[in-house]
Order: sequence, then structure tokens, then C-alpha cells
Amino acid sequence: MARTVARVITDALYELGVRHIFGVVGDALNPLTDAIRTTEGLDWVGCRHEEAAAFAASAQSQLSGTLGVCMGTVGPGSVHLLNGLYDAAKSRTPVLAIAGQVPSAEMGSDYFQEVDNDLLFRDVAVYRATVTSPDQMPRMLETAVRAAIGERGVAVLTIPGDLGDRELTDHRPTRIVHPRPVTRPDDADIHRAAELINAAGRATLLVGRGARDAREEVLALAERLSAPMVLTLKAKEGFEDANPYQVGQTGLIGNPAAVHALDTCDTLIMLGTDFPYRDWYPSGCKVVQIDLDQRNLGRRTPADAGLTGDTAATLRALLPHLKQAGDRSHLDGARERFQEWSADQQRLTDPRHDRRLFGRLRSALDNRDHDVRPEALAAAVDACAADDATFTSDTGMATVWLSRFVTMRGRRRLLGSYNLGSMANAMPQAIGAQLWDPERQVVAFCGDGGLSMLLGDLMTIKTYRLPVKLVVFDNRRLGMVKLEQEQAGLPEFGTELDNPDFAAVARALGLTGIRITDPSELQDSVRRAFATPGPVLLDVLTNPQELAVPGKPTVQQGWGFAIAKIKETLQSDG
Repeated sequence: MARTVARVITDALYELGVRHIFGVVGDALNPLTDAIRTTEGLDWVGCRHEEAAAFAASAQSQLSGTLGVCMGTVGPGSVHLLNGLYDAAKSRTPVLAIAGQVPSAEMGSDYFQEVDNDLLFRDVAVYRATVTSPDQMPRMLETAVRAAIGERGVAVLTIPGDLGDRELTDHRPTRIVHPRPVTRPDDADIHRAAELINAAGRATLLVGRGARDAREEVLALAERLSAPMVLTLKAKEGFEDANPYQVGQTGLIGNPAAVHALDTCDTLIMLGTDFPYRDWYPSGCKVVQIDLDQRNLGRRTPADAGLTGDTAATLRALLPHLKQAGDRSHLDGARERFQEWSADQQRLTDPRHDRRLFGRLRSALDNRDHDVRPEALAAAVDACAADDATFTSDTGMATVWLSRFVTMRGRRRLLGSYNLGSMANAMPQAIGAQLWDPERQVVAFCGDGGLSMLLGDLMTIKTYRLPVKLVVFDNRRLGMVKLEQEQAGLPEFGTELDNPDFAAVARALGLTGIRITDPSELQDSVRRAFATPGPVLLDVLTNPQELAVPGKPTVQQGWGFAIAKIKETLQSDG
């Protein structure tokens, strides 16, 4: 078989362990897609939108810890990749994007569909280059892949349409090595951090995704210091289940117990997190931060001791130097608050909630149409989903309900656009997740706004017979934007969505569609959705007025919400 540019790329990707390449076909990609067609074990996944392809590739990378690959053809095809690639970049996961380009002789002539890809991807990519000669292969491919894996980011390789089927004269084999060194701080920095922690009193841990491979060491630290553990959303996976120290999340999706654990600590120990919301950090305490990326140290809140290194290796070096805390009151108080808050939240998950006295009073104010409470929907899904399910969630209120009512127990995995905050990510990420592990259940928490933005890729799910369960929180709103407007004292504007019956749309596309409008149907319908083989879209009309109170609501937020409601009432009355 001829050793062409396209063949070098596909053979090397297969040897790296890549099994799926996501994209939309196009003329500049024809040599590459043909090489994929003839490579056993390497599958082309034709999406309906390149943005969905990039999200799916990023999902596979995050789940596997290896390279994800997507493609976009010349001009607008590559432009459409951008949002999904930005999500990969912000998630610090390796993705290779192969972009088509106009023929070499036409480059720089403002040819039809020509886009300067090296400029276009400058901000999102850790490496970007355009192939101008076949003999730049395989070195250019090796460089791109090493950059993506080594820097945990996006690499973009642009292939002009006339170069993909050109043969190489250099027959050097492709060699891509990517060692994974384990680093830790030197002993002097370890000792300084230990002295600071030992000299302080109450300690609280803020644990992020970067610590997920250090569960044993983090739990040992919490035990040694009698420290409550506040989790970022990405740390739910790996730390939420069977953890007697965790007190949930902080921030807008958080709870009062986590806020209390942070605000009353003498020492904050940050483990593998770059939690971005500065207003939610405590003040007046010492801060110790451990992170693999030195650029994160002290970026959000000043660090008194910053340790660069792998979380597990660093904690193994640090733990022998730490004293056992004798007072458990800080931990016990935070856990008691967390359990009380959790019990209060669980009362909202009963589908019969609005039939009881308090529920009837509440629904008269905020749920006059007797829609399904989103808390009840999330809890019902949590109960039905498998202990090894992979969950994806759209940015916005769907993520709020997942964070509060879905437990990452067992071997469950979690994905979302939690750094970029994009809409429309849950469904395409579910596509990548399901293809990565066909035997594992995949559940997407979709907002109605997010789902409708990339609705066409429901057909990708149908085409590849992917048995994903799409749970649509259909509140006919851009719910998070509505909440933001009202907290600022503004009446709701521009957030209402004129939705179709998404279940009927799903059925028209060949998927199973189930629609729920009555809370009494919730439990049985959710069970039926999960018991039905193949892809299922569950369209649930949820209460658009539902509030998610943050862990530390302010007087300003409450006053703004009251003003907004008065304005909305006046508007509705004409």
C-alpha cells in the first residue's frame, strides 16, 4: 500500500490507540477519509455538525486519558470545530484536529472557502501547522501529537486538499513516545508546607479534578487533619461516594455546609484545583496549594505555600510530617450541616411534594401549572441509572440539578463543559462517551436550549445505534440566564423558548421518545426509559420558576429577585 500523507496519519493514529475519528466529510478530507475507510479498527464517525465532532472527540479524550481526534474540511468546516476545541483546551485534554485547506497552489489567493487556519486556531491550540510538503511527514504529525499529549491541549494539523494522497520519499517509521513522569516538590518545600499546616488549627480541603487519581492519599490527609472536604464539580467523580469527609460543592451550585467549612477554616488546602470563583474563597486564613501546573499556584487566591507536583506523590511525601489533629469539631460541624441540608433537599425530590401542605402552598407561588419539579427528575434518574453510568450535562440548570441530586457512586463518570461553560455539549459528549465504551450506560442531562442548538446530531445517535439516554429538562427557558437576570433585579427577557415536542421529534428521527407532563407519571416513565433498549429521549416538562438557592445567598440577590418578580408581574398584567 502506498505510503501517502493520509496513510501515514491513519496508521500512526491507530498505533496510538485511536479508534474513532469524528467529523463531517468534505473534498479536502477525501484522501484522509478514504484512508480511514481502509484501515481496519479505525472508524469514521460522521456527525451532522463539526462542533459536535469536536465535543465527541474531547469526551473520548477525557474518559480515556489519551488522544481524541476530529476533522473539519476546508474553510467553514474547520471553523465549526472551534467551540468544541476550546472546550477541550479549557478541559486540559489532548485533542488532535485535522483541518482541510485549499490546494497548495491556491493558498494565499483568497480562494473559495480559504481560511488562514494557522491564524484561526492560534489562541486555542498549543501547536498548529500547515503541511506544505509530503516529506514533512511523519515528523510534523509526531510533533503535533507530542504537543497535544505533553501539554494536555489541542493540536491542529492543516492538510491542503492536494497533499493527502501524495506519497512520501522519506520512509522513516512514525515514532510517537509520550512518557508520563511523576513529579513532586523538593523536600524543603514539603517541610515548609508541613510546618504551616501543623501550626494552624482548623483545616479545610478544596479538592479538584487534578486530585482524582489520589483518592487514597486525599482521604488520609482528611483523616490526619480532621478536615472537611469541599469538592469542585469535577471532583464529584472519585470523591463523592463513600467519603465521610466530603461536604459537597461551593459556589453558585453549592450548599451552606461547604461555605461554612471554607469560611471558618484557619488553613485552606487546595488539591488539584483551579476553582475560578474568587468571591467564594475564604479570607484571613493560610493557603497551601498543590497543583501539577505551576501557573495555577496563587492564581485565584494568594498561596502561602505552593507545591508543584502530582497530587498523590506530593501527599505521600507530605503526610509523614503532619501531626494528627485532636479536635474533630470543625469536621463534625460541617458534616452535620451537610447532612441536614441534604435531607432538606431530598424532600423536594418526592413527586408527591406538591400535594402536601407545604408543597401546595409553594406550588401556588412558583408552579401553578403543576409541572415536574427538576429535583424530582434528577433524583429519579439517579435511582435508575447504573452504578457505572457515564453522565454528561449541559451548562446551566441541568448541571445544577445533577450536582445536587446525582451521586457519583460506584464507577460512574462525569463530563461537562465545566471550564468553558458552553451550551449544547451534553448530547455530543454522550456520543463520544458511548462509542468509547459501548457496554457502559451513558446518560445526558440536556437543557432544552442546549439540545435544540445541535439538534441535528440526534441523527448521529440514530445512525450509529448508540443506546444513550437523553434526559431533557424542558422548562421552555434558558434557565440559568433567567435566574441571572432576576438576581440582578431585571425582568426575564429573551429567555423563553418556543419548543417543539422533543419526544415527537425523536420518534420522527427513529429514536424512542417519551414525554412527561404529569408528576405522577415521573417514576414509571423514567424506569421505562432506562429499561428500553437503544437510544431514548425523555422530554420532561419541568417547572420554569424553580429556584436553586446558592450556598451563601446575599441580601442583594434576594432584593434583586424580589424587584424582578414585581416587574415581571406588572408586565404580565399589561
